[in-house]
Amino acid sequence: MYKKLFFIVALPFIMTACNKSSSTTNNCNNTGVVSAAEIAAIQKYLTANSITATQDPGGFFYQIVAPGAGVSPTVANTVSVNYKGKFTNGTVFDSNDGKPVVTFQLSGVIKGWQLGVPLIKKGGTINLYLPPTLAYGCNDYNGIPGNSTLIFTVQLVDVQ
Repeated sequence: MYKKLFFIVALPFIMTACNKSSSTTNNCNNTGVVSAAEIAAIQKYLTANSITATQDPGGFFYQIVAPGAGVSPTVANTVSVNYKGKFTNGTVFDSNDGKPVVTFQLSGVIKGWQLGVPLIKKGGTINLYLPPTLAYGCNDYNGIPGNSTLIFTVQLVDVQ
């Protein structure tokens, strides 16, 4: 559980590691703004897999599986979730499936979660299709290759 929480919370440190030298060698997008190429890559994945998802103005795509009821979190909230993260090839890289819920401050996780999780309410579930800019960025991190588009299924168990 602590590995997973560390994994999610570590993004701010990872994103600062994306510097000018790496941006010229591995097409690193360190602007904080999702590029047209990242959006096109997600659209291609969605089309190839017959997935209907909504494009958020923040540069990611999502599907609300269940909207939930009651309170939607803000980045100022602490949330408890169940989640699964996978690559576009279907390989799961992280999950708390079969384990206790994970609780954390929403402001301390990757930008894609900060933007996406508030789209549902307590008890809701969302699928997030995140470009690298809103996930773990351009550098390899803990088994996630740099510039990876990631897919998360997040169930919002509680909002505090």
